[in-house]
Amino acid sequence: MVAVAEPAVTGAPQVTWKERLVVTLRNHRWFAAALAVGALLRLVTMLGFGPAMWFNDSYDYVSVALHPRPHPIRPDGYAFWLLLLRPFHSFSLVVLTQHLMGLATAGLIYALLVKRFAMAGWAATLATVPVLFDAYQIQLEQLIMSDAMFTLLVTGVIVLVLWHRSMTWKVGAAVGGLLALTALTRSIGLPILALVVAFMLIKRVGWKPIAAMLVACVIPVIGYMGWFKAVNGPFAMTQSDGVILYMRTALFADCDKMGLDPRDDLDLALLCINTPVAEREKSAQAYLWWDNENQLHVFGAGRKFDAETNQIASEFAKRAIMAQPLDYLAAIAKDFFRAFQWGRPVFPDNKTFGLYEFSNNTTTKLPQWSSYRGTTNGDATRYENGEAATVKVAPFSTFMMSYQSVVRLPGTVLGLLLLAGLVGVVQRWRTLGGPVLLPFLGAAGLVLAPAATAEFDYRYLLPAVPLACLAAAIALRQVRFGRRRTGEPLAAEPVVS
Repeated sequence: MVAVAEPAVTGAPQVTWKERLVVTLRNHRWFAAALAVGALLRLVTMLGFGPAMWFNDSYDYVSVALHPRPHPIRPDGYAFWLLLLRPFHSFSLVVLTQHLMGLATAGLIYALLVKRFAMAGWAATLATVPVLFDAYQIQLEQLIMSDAMFTLLVTGVIVLVLWHRSMTWKVGAAVGGLLALTALTRSIGLPILALVVAFMLIKRVGWKPIAAMLVACVIPVIGYMGWFKAVNGPFAMTQSDGVILYMRTALFADCDKMGLDPRDDLDLALLCINTPVAEREKSAQAYLWWDNENQLHVFGAGRKFDAETNQIASEFAKRAIMAQPLDYLAAIAKDFFRAFQWGRPVFPDNKTFGLYEFSNNTTTKLPQWSSYRGTTNGDATRYENGEAATVKVAPFSTFMMSYQSVVRLPGTVLGLLLLAGLVGVVQRWRTLGGPVLLPFLGAAGLVLAPAATAEFDYRYLLPAVPLACLAAAIALRQVRFGRRRTGEPLAAEPVVS
């Protein structure tokens, strides 16, 4: 009798990568569609406004990429990114990376809401719409500016903290590293460290993750400050904070109320603005950036951002704030609530306002300002290894100009998102705001900080949008439409512990 061998029992059929991709796209079809449209809009932008668009600050970043040094006005994080990409000689590549950063920011929001807060795919996609489709967000990504990178880093910090129910020292170190990059990209990122530390203390994560985070953040920042001191003198990240704070006080500072003695306080008295408060410019930027109103020239040409001027301007600003605290608070409140207008009135001036519009023709010819060891247009040409001025190409440029006139996130909607986050924090008062607290305070802080230390500007609002969307989405997650499947209970809110 011949024994017949039984067929071997095989395991479950192997799933190919194509099948996995199909399943993933089906499960996340709403976000995949939104992401595809967002990517298409960015492609149209690149085709319509190549190789890049420009802002006044852009040329300093390019200069540092060509001649590495600690810049006196702003940290060098973004300039180092330009330095890293410099061998490719392509501003088109630079803005491509920035558009990818914008898409990645939306991806982080979606992943957190779906994977950690059990939101339905379409509801989580809704939270990414302002990031993916706002025309001003897309235009900012096309500018040679640090904002897209800063926004991604800030969002990454918040997402990483909320992602982990319990935090190890390795996660803390990763958060600290991201915070260091954030602060080195824009100095306003450093206060976010205090916000994250406070949140982690509230959630009682333990001392090891906090210590690891602080070490990972402080070492790169201290290293940069040491380099800054070796080159510029002060142990700092910039020597413009005092000058910018002086700008903040310029619209209300009254030397008669400050009690300055022209003999004992001569340096401070030289910064007094003789124009009556009621007759001053509508924008404080006139007293820092616009030469016709610039009192800082009293210390000599080219000294606006040196260490001594910065120190004197800082002391003047502090004296003005101490002498006129209500005027200072009124200035902050005015700029804070300016962020929530439905319309988009021209501010601070026509030229600056126009640089955020696809329709502007300002940088179709780059300015020939003097720069460190060169000129602004010469630096851009050297980096690009060719012509770097913006070239508008129809019909792509025409489409994006029309798109921008229709599709944008009104300030009022940003205010409603923040209000939803605030309601979520109040509802969770027993747990000190729960996971809503961190993105809400981050968003509110990013709107408030420029109003307190500089002045309102439309581009300062955009980094707050992803965090406001996160806060609102988490706050509203218990609404029925936020469930992943009909009747399925919501997952417990992740708690950092």
